[in-house]
Amino acid sequence: MKFRKKKDKKEKKKRKFFIRNKDKQEKINKEEILEDNSERPILETESIPDQNVENVETVEDVTGEQIETSDITTDIESSSKAPKKQKKRVFKRLKERLKKSRNKMGNRFESWDKKQIDEDLLESLEESLITADIGVETTMTIMDTLNEQIKKKDINTALELKSAVSNELLQRLPKTEPPEESFIYQPHVILVVGVNGVGKTTSIGKLASRLIEQGKKVIIGASDTFRAAAVEQLELWAENTGADIVRHKENADPAAVAFDTVQAAISRKADVAIIDTAGRLHTKKNLMDEIKKIRRSISKKISNAPHDVFLVLDATTGQNAISQTQLFHDALNVTGIVLTKLDGTAKGGIVVSIANTFDIPIRYIGIGEKTEDLQPFESELFVRALIE
Repeated sequence: MKFRKKKDKKEKKKRKFFIRNKDKQEKINKEEILEDNSERPILETESIPDQNVENVETVEDVTGEQIETSDITTDIESSSKAPKKQKKRVFKRLKERLKKSRNKMGNRFESWDKKQIDEDLLESLEESLITADIGVETTMTIMDTLNEQIKKKDINTALELKSAVSNELLQRLPKTEPPEESFIYQPHVILVVGVNGVGKTTSIGKLASRLIEQGKKVIIGASDTFRAAAVEQLELWAENTGADIVRHKENADPAAVAFDTVQAAISRKADVAIIDTAGRLHTKKNLMDEIKKIRRSISKKISNAPHDVFLVLDATTGQNAISQTQLFHDALNVTGIVLTKLDGTAKGGIVVSIANTFDIPIRYIGIGEKTEDLQPFESELFVRALIE
């Protein structure tokens, strides 16, 4: 009996040793993965590895033996921490992408901390707002408000001025809920429009991937029938994400493809139907009329569809995006904007300019080439990344 007890003790020590070493190796592996992916934003469907292994306690298993386990939080607690971690990752990535704008604005603020508010400081602020692509009209409105606050002694220091600028920018950016919460119809039909080269097809693929990860059934309509590469690109996205796709032969009627897409979405009980369109020069009336035809064909199948018209804009085009938005909105009643290519070359102030000029919510922003780089727009994160 004594021999058996000694043998059992040795076995327990071995088990404890291997468990501890296994835990250490898993921790090292997780840390290496986190370092490799430090630049990648966390998707909503990903979980955050728990690295808190300081509190170690022993619990009894079903055989009554004592084993060491890490103090892991419950699924509910970890899921509540995930959005915070995700926001930190998104903020870090967004901050990197808005470096060009921050060089115009944020870096100047750093040198203002100990300065007095005078004409030179205000002129410098005005210049930085304009050069960050916020636009002359929007900048003048902001400066008028700030000057009034300075006269009333509501702003007395450069730090207070910095805070006031942040508040002014936030007031001009709509507070939007996650875009997917507005997808209340089944199928929810989204028509995607924009000029050539802004990234419509890629944005559709990324949006489809995002929705499928949330458990939604998605069908894509390849109505850009004049560009074979667009159809092939959408087919590849559909294959990789698991979305359905409706396509016709090359040079087919885009309106017919849109109609069949909606019909297929109804019969297959899809949650979301996303319809691509050919790139349109917003100044060409005949091309804009064709998109109107696509819209009419969709409404023949579902009376109140399309439920959303997303305008894709290239952030690098600067103030030209304003004229694009105006003409597309007049023709199609745009319900949301997807701003792409906020990847370091664009000056992010165009977001503020668009929001201040039009009553159209900015739904998504593209901050990189990866699928997860299409992110819902959050005004607070954006302003912090622009100024801090």
